[in-house]
Amino acid sequence: MKAVVCRQLGDIGGLAIEDVDTPRPGEGEILIDVAAAGLNFADLLMISGRYQERREPPFVPGLELAGRVGAVGAGVNELSVGQRVLAPVDSGAFAEKVIARANDVVPLPDTIDDVTAAGFAIAYGTSHGALEWRAHLQPGERLLVHGAAGGVGLTAVEIGKRMGAHVTATARGDDKLAVARSHGADEVIDSGSDDLVGLLKAAHDGAGFDVVYDPVGGAMFDASLRAMAWEGRLLCIGFASGEVPKIPANILLVKNLAALGLYWGSYRRKDPVRLRRSLGTLLAWHGEGTLKPLVSATFPMERVVEALEQLRSRRSQGKVVLTMRG
Repeated sequence: MKAVVCRQLGDIGGLAIEDVDTPRPGEGEILIDVAAAGLNFADLLMISGRYQERREPPFVPGLELAGRVGAVGAGVNELSVGQRVLAPVDSGAFAEKVIARANDVVPLPDTIDDVTAAGFAIAYGTSHGALEWRAHLQPGERLLVHGAAGGVGLTAVEIGKRMGAHVTATARGDDKLAVARSHGADEVIDSGSDDLVGLLKAAHDGAGFDVVYDPVGGAMFDASLRAMAWEGRLLCIGFASGEVPKIPANILLVKNLAALGLYWGSYRRKDPVRLRRSLGTLLAWHGEGTLKPLVSATFPMERVVEALEQLRSRRSQGKVVLTMRG
């Protein structure tokens, strides 16, 4: 089978398409014939050697996919060959076939296509887990979403609206702000503004935000801290800016704030039942039309470097997806 192989940690330009052995599913595993795989910022970190779960070369990148069950291992009774599924994996999604743990696999309804499903689990799962499990977002609360036209940010806008919040979205430039508004944002703020702190503090007549969803870090995190309501919750989702912020504890103390982290992938082993239940809820919301995933670009596997570069340069809106077969 063909796969994208990383043989040396570093730049994405070192990736190559190679012929590799087809894996066999072991006990509790399934083999999936991959139709499409979603790209994530974490892929860039993994390839560069900066991801929190380091992979030693050679390895096949890719953390999520959609396709059909090709074979089942011993002890797997709830899935059958030919069934359409999505799955998050530790790595390996950028290939024609991949092994997944049966506990990670979610059957797909006919209401979602393979390309959309390939980029669905991590982005929507992250936002649902952050807003529901960690921040306990309530109807009527004021939610601020940074990076709101990106892969996870846009899902937080949609899920926040589905949960009844008033959503303010930040993004850079009119085009990205229009995307956020079209997916449900009540208000938008240009994150490239010279007075971002002032604009955030002035929102809601100075009342502040109850929940902040931050996949950017750096200056965005610092600005958010100064625009939060009493007992607000600030969600640390990622650091797309490349800068991990240092939290001034005195600000947390004075306003009774909470800074909350969410690493969605850890739930695959710590609480897989909760994770699968969440994905089931999200797929149902998609089926009813509440969630409208945006896939802004698709690339064949052979153009993986171009696809990752679009993600790295932040030219993409929503998700970028690789297709593995015609």
